[in-house]
Amino acid sequence: MTKEEAKKRIGKLKKTINRHRYLYHVKDTQEISDEALDSLKHELKKLEDEFPGLVTPDSPTQRVAGEALGKFKKIEHAIPMLSIEDIFEYEELVSWEAYLKRLSGKKRLSYFCEVKMDGLALSLNYKNGILESAATRGNGQVGEDVTENAKTIESIPLKLEVFGNIKNSGLKNKIESGIQNEFEVRGEVYIAKKDFDKFNRQRGKAGQDQYANPRNLAAGSVRQLDSAFTSSRPLRFMAYDIIAQIAENHLQEHKILGAIGFKTDPTAMECSNIGDIYRYWRDIQKNREKLPYQIDGIIVSVNQNDLFEELGVAGKSPRAIRAFKFAPKQATTVVEDIKVHVGRTGAVTPVAVLRPVEIAGVTVSRATLHNFDEIQRLDVRKGDTVVVERAGDVIPKITKVLKDMRPRGSKKFSNPRTCPQCDAKLQRKQGEVALYCPNLKCPSRKHRYINYFVSRLAFDIEGMGPKVVKKLMDAELISSPADIFTLTEGDVEQLEGFAKKSAQNLIDEINKSKKVTLSRFIISLNIRHVGEETAIDLAREFGSISKLQEASLEKLESIEGIGEVVAGQIYNWFAKYENKQLISDFLKEGVKIIPPARTGTKLKGKTFVFTGSLSGMSRFEAEKKVRELGGSPLGSVSKNTDYVVAGGEPGSKYADAKKLGVKTINEKEFLKLIK
Repeated sequence: MTKEEAKKRIGKLKKTINRHRYLYHVKDTQEISDEALDSLKHELKKLEDEFPGLVTPDSPTQRVAGEALGKFKKIEHAIPMLSIEDIFEYEELVSWEAYLKRLSGKKRLSYFCEVKMDGLALSLNYKNGILESAATRGNGQVGEDVTENAKTIESIPLKLEVFGNIKNSGLKNKIESGIQNEFEVRGEVYIAKKDFDKFNRQRGKAGQDQYANPRNLAAGSVRQLDSAFTSSRPLRFMAYDIIAQIAENHLQEHKILGAIGFKTDPTAMECSNIGDIYRYWRDIQKNREKLPYQIDGIIVSVNQNDLFEELGVAGKSPRAIRAFKFAPKQATTVVEDIKVHVGRTGAVTPVAVLRPVEIAGVTVSRATLHNFDEIQRLDVRKGDTVVVERAGDVIPKITKVLKDMRPRGSKKFSNPRTCPQCDAKLQRKQGEVALYCPNLKCPSRKHRYINYFVSRLAFDIEGMGPKVVKKLMDAELISSPADIFTLTEGDVEQLEGFAKKSAQNLIDEINKSKKVTLSRFIISLNIRHVGEETAIDLAREFGSISKLQEASLEKLESIEGIGEVVAGQIYNWFAKYENKQLISDFLKEGVKIIPPARTGTKLKGKTFVFTGSLSGMSRFEAEKKVRELGGSPLGSVSKNTDYVVAGGEPGSKYADAKKLGVKTINEKEFLKLIK
């Protein structure tokens, strides 16, 4: 191949590779496989090795790490990277708009909203369409030169070109002209949640320390003197701003960024009023866990660029922009006491009583301490100032003790020796960290067990919540789950808060619950380690409670998914006289145990994962149908999953299925499959 031929081939290869980089990192799609793209890159590298004079700074091969730096150089930002003032409440949003209207003299304003990425801010400077430098925010005026590191991030274009379709010819000419001059793009370097989890797992297997969160890992990776180190990290870039006189508004800027090869926020939208902003904020907060990256709020900007500039700067923040943050997931507070709770299985759990504090929009006054070993590890004491975390619907937990704020004379927590409810001597079972109350008649154990018994997972008695259970127990109307089925309307009517009608309603619900499936009946027995899936396996295997009662230890151990420990728990439970008597009492009071439905084996051996909302049935009903037909519903997607059923607004499981090549079907196809 002549040099001229090589030059033409290299030009075509670069253009094709850049286009497929755009499709993958901006459009989240692929037209060719990773292997095919790697082959194109390999050919390009071979040609450049053969003709080194044809290597240019914008070549995809130049993403490879360069020599390690001795220290970072400094880069002064042409326009300062200012901070953004935070707001947390709707009322603050309203006040901000009123402030802007007073300043601008305008009655109506248009806004642009996008997520507030929890990453590292980066400024990319292009000259003649080629990436010339990349700098961190630094102090806002001057940042660190991280150009070589930025070049290793695949989602950062080394060369700007118009990929997307720009219908406005005048704007298209403006873009093409603009990217040939000095052109600055700003955005966030981040690490996707799944990449972060994978990275931490690999470090864990290698015996290395794991990172606390994706932002720390992203920031630490960019600020490395050795770009080879940076290139080994799964970094990505999302753009949010153009520093160039091209666009009329922020919405247009996002469209331009997408057209010239940058990933932008797919949820971003124009908002015409405060109500639209609040709905966007609320929707993003509701679905934030489904997003592939971490965010901590939204950014709200005045959409028109000329008005944005006209409103100017107050202090270190532009007046025309605010970060509408979500309620924090962590907060500090004081441990006012440490109490001990006894669960339905007898497990004794320590709970921290906190000075009330708001976390993620909820006032928290209790936090789990898991077990007594955890108390000793954290060294939590009464009076300590602690960091409390609440993620989603998970019970709040203490993650750190601020020991430099510990009051003088604080005493180390001593593990209890006896049950706080019945004074029975606590026991620790072999191989377990938990302490247990062995007394089956312990009031706390009984109360929690009955609450569990009437819950949706077991007998599902509507209207019989913890408060009603407590009233019945305090009145000595029930002391065991079987006593529930002996209650009469007159018994209930005497309780505070009940009248004739409400008493009759509760009795009706109790009678309705007497028909129960075998799997739910097994769940209701409160056998340690026997949850929903194990109960379903046992029901399928034995078909009746009498056959399960008679099962040998060897038979239980032979059932797939039930190991030696669980089999032992089941066998020992049924061997006890008081438990045999409990089952007898249930049957005596008219409880009818329905054997598992056996409608066929059409789905035998097949696994299903459901994501999104189904319109024709609930998720519970769909999973039940799968089990009845011999299949297995699962909670997460793996390469061994047979089907992912995608309903309305499917979540991350749908994306996982696509990536792993797992077959996805819609609700209509699922219904046809189970017909």
